[in-house]
Amino acid sequence: MALQVTKKCLVYSTLGAILAAAVIATVLVLVLRDDEEIMKNYAIDNTGLVIQLQEQPDHRYVLALLRDGIPIQRITFDHDFTDDSEVESIPRGLQLIGSGQTITIKEIETSPNFSLISITRTLRKGQIISDVVHFNPGGERELQWYGGPEQMEQHYPVQKLRFEDYAYVPKELHSAAIVERYWLNSAGVFVYVEKEVPLFIDQDEETLRLTAKKEIPYYSYDESFEFNYRIGVAKDAREGHLKAVEKVLNKPVGIPDERMVRHPIWSTWVRYRRPISQQTILDFASEINGYGFKNAQLDIDDYWENCYGSLIFNPITFPNITELTEQLKEMGFRVTLWIHPFINKNCQPWYTEALSKGFLVKSHNETIGYNTKWWNSGENEASYINFNNPGAREWFRQRLQELRDEGIDSFKFDAGETSWAPEDPDVDGQKALLPTSMTTNFVRMCAEFGPMIEIRTGFTTQDLPVFVRMLDLDTRWGMNNGLQSLIPTLLQMNLNGYPFVLPDMIGGNVYGDDILTKELFIRWLQANTFMPSMQFSKTPWDIDIESVEISKRYVNLHEDYSDYILQRMRLAVAEGIPVNPPIWWLDPEDEIAQTIGDEYLLGEDILVAPVLTEFATTRNVYLPKGTWRDGNTNQVYEGGRWLYSYAAPMDTLPYFVKTSFQMRR
Repeated sequence: MALQVTKKCLVYSTLGAILAAAVIATVLVLVLRDDEEIMKNYAIDNTGLVIQLQEQPDHRYVLALLRDGIPIQRITFDHDFTDDSEVESIPRGLQLIGSGQTITIKEIETSPNFSLISITRTLRKGQIISDVVHFNPGGERELQWYGGPEQMEQHYPVQKLRFEDYAYVPKELHSAAIVERYWLNSAGVFVYVEKEVPLFIDQDEETLRLTAKKEIPYYSYDESFEFNYRIGVAKDAREGHLKAVEKVLNKPVGIPDERMVRHPIWSTWVRYRRPISQQTILDFASEINGYGFKNAQLDIDDYWENCYGSLIFNPITFPNITELTEQLKEMGFRVTLWIHPFINKNCQPWYTEALSKGFLVKSHNETIGYNTKWWNSGENEASYINFNNPGAREWFRQRLQELRDEGIDSFKFDAGETSWAPEDPDVDGQKALLPTSMTTNFVRMCAEFGPMIEIRTGFTTQDLPVFVRMLDLDTRWGMNNGLQSLIPTLLQMNLNGYPFVLPDMIGGNVYGDDILTKELFIRWLQANTFMPSMQFSKTPWDIDIESVEISKRYVNLHEDYSDYILQRMRLAVAEGIPVNPPIWWLDPEDEIAQTIGDEYLLGEDILVAPVLTEFATTRNVYLPKGTWRDGNTNQVYEGGRWLYSYAAPMDTLPYFVKTSFQMRR
């Protein structure tokens, strides 16, 4: 084997591409001088993976991964190690020692088609250390990247995003409700930063900078902290993601409520805003039935409480909630209720009770105290419930149970991101997990109410068998939180390990000066059709009668495929496969498919290519590998090709079904 190394370069190389023997060996070579070598042998797999640690002229080190001689990942330890740094061999890896830190690089798992490498170090409180992930490590092929954070402007692939000193926690800013520390590239390499790391990111067109530092919003009072992450290497992006689900992301333990899959959810929010009343709900239910639509449930949204945080119905607007829920059930509806984790200070006596029992989040900063602000309060007029406190969780849970005793079937949980709590929170729990543990504990409390709930955030909670809702989308066409961000968000959530995606309201939330046109409503409806669930608030009959008929067609089409959606959900539980994967899932080596973010799959048998541009009546459709039948014309096409100017007038959704597909019921 010929090895090209720089001064002070470690090469950790698999010989499987060369040796077809039963016993496979890897050679670890540490070059201290051009003519001095220390050699050590290891038993390992036959992936053809080469791991190099290279010292650069500026005393920085680069960790390079090569497969069959082709660069697939490069990470720069962006820190000057000076001339006295040392590289030492350890079992299955090495240590880089110098300049106040020791980096341990270790291969912690190998199998015939997968390697898992850990990068670990312990830092002092004042240190700020960055490692730089290079989006394109060299070679002829440009790599694409997936995963990353949920964003208001959700670009895909995610190397198109831009960040500067961005605290990587679930937060309201930029709609960053799902921010798993996971990035995957099209060569099958993933990077996963451990949840205890106080992580900030910077991102430009070439690099993703991972910075560890003990600063707000993290707990900043420890004298030391860890900067640990793992690198997985698989044969392609599909296998890389499945290994990531197995090793770091986790699989859901069950599926959400089946009726929420089969039939639409109806919400009062966009249509009625606030306040609402008992009669409003009954009138809405009558209209839904009168126009011949089915339902999963009817959600009573903001504003039903007598004050924000009481969790008690306003007796004036809702004089008899038990009677209301009984009437709705007679009409064929289940009833859910919008729930938030705040208490406004004027909501008495509940605020005083929570404060006296220590159930509210307090800041280390005495000037801030218990104060927070949310969209239904003024500055410093509310507090956030401390879900890290077991007593507070039980107090909240018991009050929700009282609502269920009145006939409420389940809940739509809002907020939960870390940024709603006061800055620098002083709460219970493992300090290295703050502030993200507040999101985790809130979401896990919510999930105790069963598979019929919906939440909108999470952190390391992919195991929960519930719907995760996209954050509020605006009523517009573009990537700026409009319709064109819908599919990239669907893919982002699936590739972060959250396959049970509940899209936001069909047509968006109609905030401010937004106008919901008939065309935008219909195109939004079509784009939702093969996603796991459909949710209406602005209704088809608010548009016109033709919209009612078109909506029924696509609601029925969704129901026709609901058995298949449920099959794919069960497969997500069993094997961790996304319900709505990107189209490269069918052929991870397809470089065209790797870049397409305006099409998606349902399972591995249905391809969906909605029209997402205003006034468009055609679109170009890329068909990946397979034999496809047009869902509108029944024409058959071989994949690996473009269909240019596919005709799609306003009532037409371009979708394609594999010819081998047979619906199982």
